Amino acid sequence: MTPEERQELLQCRQRIAELLYQEACEQNQPMATLGAIESTVRAQIQEHVSPAIGEFIRRQ
Repeated sequence: MTPEERQELLQCRQRIAELLYQEACEQNQPMATLGAIESTVRAQIQEHVSPAIGEFIRRQ
């Protein structure tokens, strides 16, 4: 990965985190404990991120 690609990845990662946090707050998802945060993030990844990765891999 080039330094430019790494920087782009970091920027995208930050924005994705912001969007997922906003969604969790809007939907009153549990965020009070580390376990609740982990569960919320896992559910969000399964819903939003994993399908896109699977689609990318399938096209390869």
